[in-house]
Amino acid sequence: MQAQPEASHFVDGRYLEDAAGAVMESRYPATDAVIARLHAATPAVIEAALAAAARAQADWAAWKPVERGRVLLRAAALLRERNAELAELETLDTGKPISETLVADAASGADCLEFFGGLAAALTGEAIPLGAGDFAYTLREPLGVCVGIGAWNYPIQIACWKAAPALACGNAMVFKPSELTPLTALRLAAVLVEAGAPPGVFSVVQGAGDVGAALVADARVAKVSLTGSVETGRKVYAAAAAGLKPATMELGGKSPLIVFDDADLEDAVGGAMLGNFYSAGQVCSNGTRVFVQKGIRARFLARLAARTRAIRLGDPLDADTQMGPLISAGQRDRVLGYIDGALAEGARLLTGGRAWGNAGWFVEPTVFDGVTDAMKVAREEVFGPVMSVLGFSEEDEVVARANATPFGLAAGVFTRDIARAHRVVARLQAGTCWINSYNLTPVEMPFGGVKASGFGRENGRAAVEAWSRLKAVHVGMGPVDAPF
Repeated sequence: MQAQPEASHFVDGRYLEDAAGAVMESRYPATDAVIARLHAATPAVIEAALAAAARAQADWAAWKPVERGRVLLRAAALLRERNAELAELETLDTGKPISETLVADAASGADCLEFFGGLAAALTGEAIPLGAGDFAYTLREPLGVCVGIGAWNYPIQIACWKAAPALACGNAMVFKPSELTPLTALRLAAVLVEAGAPPGVFSVVQGAGDVGAALVADARVAKVSLTGSVETGRKVYAAAAAGLKPATMELGGKSPLIVFDDADLEDAVGGAMLGNFYSAGQVCSNGTRVFVQKGIRARFLARLAARTRAIRLGDPLDADTQMGPLISAGQRDRVLGYIDGALAEGARLLTGGRAWGNAGWFVEPTVFDGVTDAMKVAREEVFGPVMSVLGFSEEDEVVARANATPFGLAAGVFTRDIARAHRVVARLQAGTCWINSYNLTPVEMPFGGVKASGFGRENGRAAVEAWSRLKAVHVGMGPVDAPF
């Protein structure tokens, strides 16, 4: 089983190799087989990528916005044409089941390219009348060379979420994927060139944190966007701040999902499962603290246990598989450690709780009942298929407990009382909320967090603010009235 790319990096419109870089292995999480060997970026590769980006960006920014949009639209079409092969590659790299990667990875990346491709021509300024013939106008300008740093749970989707608005606004980007999932971003870079993007407008360099640090610190870089952990976010943000560079931080979460007594039972259970077991629980916005009101709790737990036990684990390349492995042995062991800790603190195991299978890094979908707010499993991001169910009685109580966390990425509410749904969502300290759904992230909707979960927004028209700046121009049409 091989997925060896043509070369480790894609720089200045072509694949590029530098064997002097440290060896990186991409492993199939379902078997731990090595599927590709790459090299981390050397200083020479980093310099080539940044120099190409600086050169290309000026030309790209001079294109008509509608012309930039056409490139993104063609790239979206190419991703859709190749969705099956890209889905298989993403499955090999991440371990996510093919049933998921066919609909949630390159396909959603194509949606993002299409949205911002269509929006590009509408990125205009405004005229502001000031009286006496004077007026002002604004220009929306690109920032310049930008750096994107991706995570390993949604490699090509995250690359598109950053590249599409950045390029639509006239920027160039150097993108560093996670060292655990290096493969599909290279395909995106090649697709963009095939679609007509000038060489250097979007480059991909591989490596770990030292490569990201070198990119962020470079004086040519005008903007940084990270998807990653809070710990990594603090380091990247500090480095960006040292250069007074704007940054977008999409970090972790410990999101609450609140189920009121009047909720539709099947919908609420389904939402909780989507918010905990999709991508084997490796989703930053997951609603891992499921607060269930006392009147529905017994029925909720019974149905949740039955549906969770029916989840099919297995070969991610099998179309019938519903949940795959975790990304690595280290992540598997980390998740099992949280499970052991929850048991030691007195949580009641409803189902799951063990490693699964004879190969790969699988963990059974796990549900704990009897969890309290003080337990470690309810306070820290597990990033695996582990759901904590907590009880509550009153609305004010659950809102206070839901907000009692340093995180603020997402939240969800299930209820038939739509007035209560809007009232509760308005009080929740989270950047992205769902009512009677969970973890749906259409590109038209802004996505991002508050508090320790980060700042800035990806997707939607709001993303334009993150990837451009406004220039204001005052035009005087009469004589200058000076007091001296």
